[in-house]
Amino acid sequence: MHTYEDDVIAWASEQSRLLRAGRFDQLDIEHIAEEIEDVGKSEQRELANRMAVLLIHLLKWAYQPERRGTSWESTIREQRRALARRLHKTPSLQGSLCDPDWWEDAWLDARTGAASEADIGFDVFPSSCPWSASEVLDKDWLP
Repeated sequence: MHTYEDDVIAWASEQSRLLRAGRFDQLDIEHIAEEIEDVGKSEQRELANRMAVLLIHLLKWAYQPERRGTSWESTIREQRRALARRLHKTPSLQGSLCDPDWWEDAWLDARTGAASEADIGFDVFPSSCPWSASEVLDKDWLP
């Protein structure tokens, strides 16, 4: 029997075999529950990362009009498409878009990334996102 700590891949294969065989008494319930929770966290991280990338490019678009180009437009379009797909496939993630703490984290990541990428001072950007979620996700909207 494989342990979670020693080899998580072998452990996962073994747990799936036990589940399919109906051998519930042999399951590592605690670690299975952790893994299931981690799936949700992974989806939330992907949403937050994609939103931060989108916001970085929207900030650069707004604060560096002289550097606008097809590369930034392409990144904005792609992140919006990926976010829309993620929200469609996992509707429960919509709640993140209404969560002020989630937005605060995504915005902080965006400000940090944009300041670094655009070589602009962090404090130049607003302390909270000036745009609504619907604006940010609108395929035709640019700041």
